[in-house]
Amino acid sequence: MEYHHIPREPLGFFPTPLIELTRLSHALGGPTIFMKRDDQTGLALGGNKTRKLEFIIGDALAKGADTIITAGAAQSNHCRQTAAAAASLGLECHLVLGGQAPAAANGNLLLDQIFGCHIHWAGAHRKGEDIPQLVEQLTNAGKNVYVVPYGGSSELGALAFVEAFKELEAQRSEIHETFTHIVFASSSGGTQAGLMLGNRLFDSPSQIMGINIDKGETDQIPFDEYTLALANRTAELIGADHQFTAADLCLNDDYVGDGYGVVGALENEAIALTAQTEGILLDPVYTGRAMGGLIDMIRTGKIKHTDRVLFWHTGGAPALFAYANDLRI
Repeated sequence: MEYHHIPREPLGFFPTPLIELTRLSHALGGPTIFMKRDDQTGLALGGNKTRKLEFIIGDALAKGADTIITAGAAQSNHCRQTAAAAASLGLECHLVLGGQAPAAANGNLLLDQIFGCHIHWAGAHRKGEDIPQLVEQLTNAGKNVYVVPYGGSSELGALAFVEAFKELEAQRSEIHETFTHIVFASSSGGTQAGLMLGNRLFDSPSQIMGINIDKGETDQIPFDEYTLALANRTAELIGADHQFTAADLCLNDDYVGDGYGVVGALENEAIALTAQTEGILLDPVYTGRAMGGLIDMIRTGKIKHTDRVLFWHTGGAPALFAYANDLRI
């Protein structure tokens, strides 16, 4: 693996903890469940995007950028962490957010404002469709602009999760543990692509299982095709002789429900059960849905009680406050 030459800007606290969820496992009658606590990465209340931003912002700085642009939903965890990273480095930050400006900011949006970034409302466009016009405007104003991809999901963002898998391998070896499944929320593809490649590079027996939380496409192509292509481009970036096909991708679409950010009984139960057994907060959009999927797969026997599962907590707890009216705890 050749990527030590790739710029990386320290932004988070690593390694994040690896813990066993004994009370949750007992409540479900098994299997053994561990959690990788990427909600504890440190940057702006934490989250998995901090890992991606270390490589992406490193690239931006190497290219002399003074202005960062990215996009997402109004309660985007990625945008919140990007705004914080920019603030910590003295970079101007612009967020292109889906929806309309609310009467009062809450959750991640409130934090975006506290970090002093510039917010541009884009209506139905939450995946950066309006970024090119903003780039032109800022470039004409003399800014050196760097666009952070939606969700931080580029080859550099995926590379961060190859590095994360390496981190996990060291922790796993220390406690002499093997995971049958690694389960996480999959939305923009970078986390899954990186974990797939890390799993292959370290010859791990784990099944990398993304829980799809969004009905939409990424870059106008089906999400599964995008994720595979990203995994292959990331392998090429670091000179790894690996080629992924559809047979290598495990992306579970069973829990999308009514769509992105629509909170239902699945998410409500997962949030409550995890909080009340382990004292750990999940978010209503990503980890709540992914944990809800894991719970259902355990109950329906798709994951056996004898399995040993790692749930990768990707963060997002600030959104709980913005979704308070949708929670039925």
